[in-house]
Amino acid sequence: MLNRRQMLAASAAGAAFAAAPALAQPTTEDARLDVLLTRQFEEGLGRSPQGVTSLGLDVGARAGQRAELNDRSPAAVAQQRAINARNLEQLKTIRADQLSEEARLSYDIALFQREIAAAEARFPWHTTEGWRRTPYVISQIGGVYSQVPDFLDSIHPVNTREDADAYLARLAAFPKALDDDTERSRAHAEMGVVAPDFILDKTLLQLRALRDGASEEKAIVRSLDRRARDKGLGEDWGARAKTLFDGPVREALSRQIAEIERQRGLTSHEAGLGRVPDNQAYYALNLKAYTTTEYSADEIHRIGLEQVRDLQGQIDGLLKSEGYTQGSVAERLAALRKEPRFVWPNTDAGRAELLAYVNAEMAKIRALMPQVFPRIPKTDFVVRRVPPATEAGAPGGYAQGGSLDGSRPGAYYINLRDTAEWPRWTLKTLTYHEAAPGHLFQGALALEQGELPLYRRAGGGFSAYSEGWGLYSERLADELGVYEGDPFGRIGYLESFLFRANRLVVDTGLHSKGWSREQAIAWFRDNLGDPNETEVDRYCVAPGQACSYKLGEIFITNLREEMKRRPGFDLKRFHAAVIDGGNIPLTVLERRVKRLLA
Repeated sequence: MLNRRQMLAASAAGAAFAAAPALAQPTTEDARLDVLLTRQFEEGLGRSPQGVTSLGLDVGARAGQRAELNDRSPAAVAQQRAINARNLEQLKTIRADQLSEEARLSYDIALFQREIAAAEARFPWHTTEGWRRTPYVISQIGGVYSQVPDFLDSIHPVNTREDADAYLARLAAFPKALDDDTERSRAHAEMGVVAPDFILDKTLLQLRALRDGASEEKAIVRSLDRRARDKGLGEDWGARAKTLFDGPVREALSRQIAEIERQRGLTSHEAGLGRVPDNQAYYALNLKAYTTTEYSADEIHRIGLEQVRDLQGQIDGLLKSEGYTQGSVAERLAALRKEPRFVWPNTDAGRAELLAYVNAEMAKIRALMPQVFPRIPKTDFVVRRVPPATEAGAPGGYAQGGSLDGSRPGAYYINLRDTAEWPRWTLKTLTYHEAAPGHLFQGALALEQGELPLYRRAGGGFSAYSEGWGLYSERLADELGVYEGDPFGRIGYLESFLFRANRLVVDTGLHSKGWSREQAIAWFRDNLGDPNETEVDRYCVAPGQACSYKLGEIFITNLREEMKRRPGFDLKRFHAAVIDGGNIPLTVLERRVKRLLA
């Protein structure tokens, strides 16, 4: 996830950054590496107009990208595979043994990324998109249909007439992007790669919800109309957006729906990767990419089982101390979730009250951050509801970083399809994970680390680091005393860890041990007290990602415990060493932390 902060002063700095590779005169191996990685990063921005807007770099020489969407065509995907191979070969020309310590870190980070990207070519049906590594172009959590409406609403700026025109240009490009997804999905189906029936059913539900109904009620139309009116931009921008939606967008959505309906007749109920060619090699690659470790599926499954047993024992003691003594831990947690005193009404008013509670908790935890961090982000965070059009398949909560210049704050999204999914005792922990000291906090600090080149601050995408940090943040919040006098909040904290431990078992069960969807749901029900159907469906589509949370947290926690045994350990210095290097593989993180705290 991308975040923000001062590094560019609008167009002048953007133009200077773009020109930097051409002006650089590398005289050392460090300089050669910096020029190479800067150029590759800059070329990547040229192929990612949506990423450029997310970073707030669509100014100056890149202003034209504000009117574009990413190219999702089969030709663009093939070109990217060739670029991945070229980037790896270019990197290998660097003499790593002649690099300084910090440059060697940059080299090792880039090498890991480029080796993974090049290895993906073995699987012609693979799709990497944001955090998703998946065999399926279109799913309940992936595809341009689920991304562009939210992107235009929450990230694309509408402050000027030029911004509004760019919004319409992107909306006009939306049908081609949909058709490109449809074409690629059809090609993958011909290779024998089709999502399970239950995934396609949920995908069709969301596609139809987006297509059908009055266009003036669609978020993608209302967003432009509302924001243009708020800025006094004149004209009827909403009417122009409505015309585009009613015509080309609906037509492209209908074509995509027809293709997914066709695939629905070809597929089966098999949940895991057993349905795709060369599945175990593919799963091993995804596990390596997501966890940045060499753990096998069997090892991860074993770790998960051990963690589940340990956490259930801790929760059992807390539940008994509160008078909950009957039934298994899972049964008692299930009963606790349903207690009316912990659940907000499933109404607009109830959702508003829930969001107000989350905002209050976010403010409280941010006030504690100076106790354990030497730097505090300068930018703010906001809480938003997951868009109703995609909430059926979306995760429970997630973070979306702000812009580099801080003009757009980071956002913490919470899925409010049913407030019963969020009893009060679970929400503190979610807030610490997604906002502070979790994803938004960590991402903001990394991007404000001006000494690092932008390819380090905005690059990465290593799930074990980011999600491991998110889960470690929950542990850190507990150590700051946030659950003192709140035994149910502490149960929620341990339940969150138990949830992530169960993920290790379920993900490997699905993709390595041949579990059915029903087995995975039953495991969650019997060991957590929640069937977690939406979560299971997510693991079916993004194999391996669910393993990154607990493995990452274990790694960071163990690294801290090792460092604590050294004389003069300082927690603030440890956190700075972990965060200030940006998003990096765990093995590279270990070397960096040990060097800085030596």
